[in-house]
Order: sequence, then C-alpha cells, then structure tokens
Amino acid sequence: MNGKGQEVFSLKKCIETGLEKNYAIRIVKNEQQQSANNATPGNAGYLPTLDLTGGYSGVNNNTRSTLTDGTIEKSNGVSTETANAGLSLNWTVFDGFGIQATYTKLKELQLMGELNTRMTIEDFVANLTSEYYNLIRQKIRLKNLRSSVDLSKERLRIVAERYSLGSMSRLDLQQAQVDFNADSSKLLTQFEAVHTSNIRLNELMALENVGSEIQLQDSVIYPNPFLEEAELWKLTLEANTSLLAAQKNRTLSELDYKKAKSRNYPYVKLNAGYGYTANWYEVGTTDLQQRLELNYGVTIGINLFDGFNKRREQRNARLEIQNKELRMQELELSLRADLSNLWMAYKNNLELWKLEKENQAVAQENYSIAIDRYKLGDLSGIELREAQNSLLEAEERQSIAEYATKLCEISLLQLSGQILTYLNPGPDRASR
Repeated sequence: MNGKGQEVFSLKKCIETGLEKNYAIRIVKNEQQQSANNATPGNAGYLPTLDLTGGYSGVNNNTRSTLTDGTIEKSNGVSTETANAGLSLNWTVFDGFGIQATYTKLKELQLMGELNTRMTIEDFVANLTSEYYNLIRQKIRLKNLRSSVDLSKERLRIVAERYSLGSMSRLDLQQAQVDFNADSSKLLTQFEAVHTSNIRLNELMALENVGSEIQLQDSVIYPNPFLEEAELWKLTLEANTSLLAAQKNRTLSELDYKKAKSRNYPYVKLNAGYGYTANWYEVGTTDLQQRLELNYGVTIGINLFDGFNKRREQRNARLEIQNKELRMQELELSLRADLSNLWMAYKNNLELWKLEKENQAVAQENYSIAIDRYKLGDLSGIELREAQNSLLEAEERQSIAEYATKLCEISLLQLSGQILTYLNPGPDRASR
C-alpha cells in the first residue's frame, strides 16, 4: 500500500474525513436536526388546530305498526341517508404564559442539541488526534527497533567472523545470536502494534477499507510548549461544552418552573365550526333536508383547587433549579481539579521530554564509542549490549515523554473547549 499514488493524510485531513463519515457524528447530527424540527410555534401550542371532517351514514328500516283500530301497517326497505362535512377550529389563546414557556424550552432544547453535537465532535477530535499521534509513536518505535535489529545483526556478523578466525568463543557467538533473535521478536510484535493503531485510525475515519495502511504526513511528534494555565482556565469557564450544557439544563429547569406557574392563571380558549348536513328520506313529505351551520364560542376558566398539586409542582420545580445550580457548581469545581492535574502532568512531561532528548543524544554518542571499541576488541559483547539497550531505552523514554505530553495537551485543549483548533492550527498551536 505504499505506491506512489497513495493518499497522504495530515491530522487536519484525518479530522475532516472523520467529521464527514464517522457514524456517531452523523447520528448525533440527525438528532440535532430533530431538536430543530421540534422548535416550532405549532409544537409549542401557539397556533390553532383546524380539522376537516366528513361522513356518510344510512339506515334501512322494516316497520310493522298496529293502529288503535286493529289495522296493521307495514313498510319494508325504507332508507334514510345522511351526509355531513364540516370544519372545526380550536385555539388556546392564553394559558397563563405556559405556551410561551414551552416554546422557549423547545428553542433551548434545540441549542442543547447543538451542544450535544459539539460534545460528540470534540470527543471524536480528541480521540482521533490521540490515535493519530499514537500511530506516529508506534511507527517511531518500529523505526527504533529496526535500528536495534540492524545493530544486533552487525554485532552478530562481527562475532561470526571472529569466531571463524578463532578469536571468539562459541559462547560469544551464541549470545550474539540470542540477542539478535530477541530484538527480531520485539520487532515482529511492534508490527502488530502499528497495524492495530492503523486500523483504529481508519475505523475512526470510517474508511471503507479499514485494514488498509494509511500514509501519515507527520513522522514526529511536536508537543506545544506554549500553553498557559490562566488562559486555559478562562477559556474553560467560557467554552467548556459540559459546563455550557449544565448552564442550559439550569435554564430548562427555570422554564419548567414557569410552566408550572402558568396554572395559577386563567385560560382562554376559542372554538368555531362550520358544517353542512344533508338528509334523504323515502317516506314523509320531505325528500331532502339540507343544513348549513356555523357555531362559535369562547371558554374562560381557572382552576380553583386541585388538591394542592400546583403548589407541590412549583415547589419541586424550584428545588430542581437549585439542584441544577449545585450540579453546575460541582462541575466547575471538578473542571478546576481536572485542569490542575492535567497542567501538572503537562509541565512535568514537558521537562521529561527535554531531559530525555538530551539522554537520547548522550546514549547515541555512547553507543557510537562502544561499537568502535568493540570492533577494536577493547569491549566485551555484554558491554556493547548494555550500550545498545541503553540507546533503545533512551529512545523509548523520549517517545513516551513526547507522546504523554501530547496527550496532556489534547486533554487541556478539550477541557477548555479549544480542541477544534486542530482543524485550523495557528502558529503557536499544538498541531504541526
């Protein structure tokens, strides 16, 4: 899958592809549209209802009557038919501001749908970005292990030549072979780790060929060292999606309270109707009777007593508002704790990253000296192996530190509502 025509994916392209194809995002966008569809004046009760009805019925009678003089009269198969059509209008003009509260609540639920979509998108971007850099990290480790295998192979070659010349023992040769096999085993295992991460990234983007190898634009991880704790907390209070949703839930509870209070007021309802009725008779002096009818009315009412249920509902609604406020304060405290922990981890991992870069450079130089001495016969195989392992461990620690720093960065940006900056990174932003 490494042909010249293979598409190269940057982080931005991965996110854009996933936003277009990911199934969870497509589902939540449909749910958001449902909330938007529900936020209408008609659904809130602002508009009247108008019904058109029509019907037809018939009766077929067989009648036997006995008169006072004993005479019997019979009539069979006498039909009476009726047809009708009409319009009926019903309109609640006022219900104590309950309709207004309902409509406002529907609009707030529409905004809540947008927040749910945003929350899903932010989770997706965070997960995809983490997996994108995890794949880079796994490929870096694969490269390091390949290099380690090459080093072990070179050592095995040197030992084999010296063994053939009689200057090294069979024990040295076997130990070099064991070390080479161990490094080769690690390399094979790492191929599986790269493949697993590759599939996970394809799955997040909902690519049809989920098992295909993806070519990434980036080959190294660059943590962003320019984040500021005070600015992140300010942005968290302004833009954290969970906090915005909690504020929206409090608003919805306030609207439920207004709805409950609307029962304290009278209600006004209008109704009107217009209908046509036709009756056909087979007996009597009238063959066809037709009627046009207009009716209208207004109803005004107020509930005087309902077993104290109104008062109970209003008290519960006020308590729910208090609970939503307390939950919002609890969430804000939790976010403050999360930010503090993430910030500490971010700063520590930044320092570790810088330290491990220095250690890796030292370990590389140390190995270069060791292999030169080994070729001259001034260093044992065990000492060379120690230098080689030190280099591999230094490379691994550096990789872990930079990836851990990147994960902290991603979490901090998601917490502060800035995770979508990976779509349009600025000069000082996290993605490079």
